[in-house]
Amino acid sequence: PHELSGGQQQRVALARALVFRPGVVLMDEPLSALDKQLREHMQLELKHLQKSLETTVVFVTHDQIEALTMSDRIVVMNEGNVEQIGTPEEVYENPRTRFVASFIGESNFLDAHLAGESDHEPVVEVAGLQVHATWQGLE
Repeated sequence: PHELSGGQQQRVALARALVFRPGVVLMDEPLSALDKQLREHMQLELKHLQKSLETTVVFVTHDQIEALTMSDRIVVMNEGNVEQIGTPEEVYENPRTRFVASFIGESNFLDAHLAGESDHEPVVEVAGLQVHATWQGLE
């Protein structure tokens, strides 16, 4: 095994894990040691295998792009606590906490306060401007 490349070692480990057709496979940072090109290739290979074998894969990663592109559902955790569970689109478009917003993508946070209500919607004051808002995003 020490003569195998990183990608070959990953394939052997994956084959060993899947040979008995388990219902669930845990992969803890399986692509972190691979170079960018091989990592992207393995992402496609893993998605294809998961779908063709109809196996649930719990994929642990700190790479946000990897999580967003490979997942049907994402669990964002912070210090052992679940911050948000949802589809990649839900988590990216409507982060529930400041942590999720800053962890998942580019973020700009603005100081604001509730200035009132108009037509049953909140009016928020941001940088001296009043903005009509809806309750989506951060809680």
